[in-house]
Amino acid sequence: MQISPHPIAAPTLETERLVLRAHRVSDFADSLDLWSDPEVTRFIGGRPFTQEEIWARLVRYVGHWVLLGYGYWVVTDKTTGRFLGEIGFADFKRDIEPSFEGMPEIGWVLAAHAHGRGYATEAVHAAIAWGDDHFKASRTVCIIAPENRSSIRVAEKCGYREFLHTAYKDKPTIMFVRDRATI
Repeated sequence: MQISPHPIAAPTLETERLVLRAHRVSDFADSLDLWSDPEVTRFIGGRPFTQEEIWARLVRYVGHWVLLGYGYWVVTDKTTGRFLGEIGFADFKRDIEPSFEGMPEIGWVLAAHAHGRGYATEAVHAAIAWGDDHFKASRTVCIIAPENRSSIRVAEKCGYREFLHTAYKDKPTIMFVRDRATI
């Protein structure tokens, strides 16, 4: 895992339709709407998150960039600037078997209004391209609830392959891995 010798902010990434940028305090209201929506959280924790939990999440995202040199981005619509979701890499120190210590974990979540438009796949492609250029680790990982067919499709489209079925917090989960692209 890469450790940043100097605090950094998230770089801005652009795709055809999206901007991935650093979190700001002003994103809290949009993040609160996102993470308190039962449709969004049904496969991520199974319940809406509290304001306190969402604030801790936002601070954790920024802290990842400062301490590790990678983290999460806010995803916005390039044309309108509308908040669409959050995506990025993290080291959450998860208590999961097998451990994926040393492998950055990618995750993504989009607001309900952004589902089904290909935004997740587009954002994940941008994030992994950045990761391929910046990580010392040759492999990244993600975990997805078996019922979350949409996220499984995104992972597969972006080069992640099913590694194994396991449990996280006593709930079934599928671990996916992706090896860095080599040219």
